[in-house]
Amino acid sequence: MSAAAVEITGLVKRFGSVTAVDGLDLKMPRGCLLALLGPNGAGKTTTVEVCEGFLRPDAGTVRVLGLDPVREGRALRPRVGAMPQGGGAYPGVRAEEMLRLVAACAAAPLDPPWLLDVLGLSGARRTPFKRLSGGQQQRLSLACALVGRPELVYLDEPTTGMDPQARHLVWDLLNALRADGVSVLLTTHLMEEAESLADEIVIIDRGRVIAKGSPSALTAEHTEDAQLRFRARPGLDTELLSAALPEGYLVREATPGAYRVAGTVDPQVVSTVTAWCAQQGVLAEELHVGRRDLEEVFLELTGRELRT
Repeated sequence: MSAAAVEITGLVKRFGSVTAVDGLDLKMPRGCLLALLGPNGAGKTTTVEVCEGFLRPDAGTVRVLGLDPVREGRALRPRVGAMPQGGGAYPGVRAEEMLRLVAACAAAPLDPPWLLDVLGLSGARRTPFKRLSGGQQQRLSLACALVGRPELVYLDEPTTGMDPQARHLVWDLLNALRADGVSVLLTTHLMEEAESLADEIVIIDRGRVIAKGSPSALTAEHTEDAQLRFRARPGLDTELLSAALPEGYLVREATPGAYRVAGTVDPQVVSTVTAWCAQQGVLAEELHVGRRDLEEVFLELTGRELRT
């Protein structure tokens, strides 16, 4: 039996003249939560669909739980759960009915009412799918992926549309699954989610792996200097702050009101930043010195331009 939950070697998948996946290698140990990250069009969904057996590779080999997902799909499917983005349920079906239908296809399913309760859906068990909120639809889709007690589960943007409470509930559940030895392959655009949950991160772009490692290893590897972060009134002139600092420092407003100063951070730099803010009549709040986060690494590797 293979020690890997997913093992991909030299995967190539083309759609006409477009190469969606271009020689990708990936190995995911069992019991691991692996986050597969990349910008739009990087090849994430295609890679997962090959692993699920929905697409045949044009080149390379793919093994999931030691099996070929296309040739041995019938033996593999009962051991795998999948949560597609967008839910995938019938619009008129009630939440508990949908979950019981999926559970009936499993040999030893989890108890549907218990799982609905764990995911905060007991009060919506008789609600038609189309009337559930976006976050509730996502949680029901997750329940359908887990009710069959899978050894491996694919999750595509699992917390899209969820409020913070529901998101953290799902995160706690994923940590519990990993503790029970379930392997999780996660795709997400939420860098905080990947950084908080993943044992291993693989970043792909244009169908190729461009970086991989644990969250701490990736942020350490791609950080030459410390970074100073602070919050203040949105719209401050970052060029003026750059001019007040020694040459070579980069200042930017990452999101409205969230500022980042990249470069060697010492007491003089901290003093310069706070003094400059005082001159502007603003208070530098939540001032923090540390390494770059995963989002910074991701943008550094894949670029900052918007992709469609």
